[in-house]
Amino acid sequence: QVQLVESGGGLAQAGGSLRLSCAVSGRTFSSYALGWFRQAPGKEREFVAAINWFGGGNRYASSVKDRFTISRDNAKNTVYLQMNSLKPEDTAVYYCAARKNDETDYKSWGQGTQVTVSS
Repeated sequence: QVQLVESGGGLAQAGGSLRLSCAVSGRTFSSYALGWFRQAPGKEREFVAAINWFGGGNRYASSVKDRFTISRDNAKNTVYLQMNSLKPEDTAVYYCAARKNDETDYKSWGQGTQVTVSS
C-alpha cells in the first residue's frame, strides 16, 4: 500500500484553471499506475483520468477530455491534474488513487481535495 495526499483544490471561476497535486509515499512509486476520481454532492464517485507508471497511456473521461491533463513526476513521487476551462459541473471532491501495475483495482486512496467552480 501507498499513502496519497492531495493538494491544490480551491475556488475557481468558470473558465479558470487549477492544478491538483498528489504526493505518494510508502512504496516504489514507479510500481503504480495512478488515477484521479471525483465525487460531486449526491452523486457517485466517477473516473476522471489515469496514467501508467511510465507516464504514458493517459486516459480521460469524456467530460474532461481536452480540458484536463494528467501527468506524473517519478522523481518527485507526485502526480498532477491540470484543469483548464473549468465548468461549474466540475465542482466535486477530487481523489487521487493508486493501483499496482499488475492489478486492475485502485486500492490506495487519498483523503480528497475540494474543487468548487463558480459561474
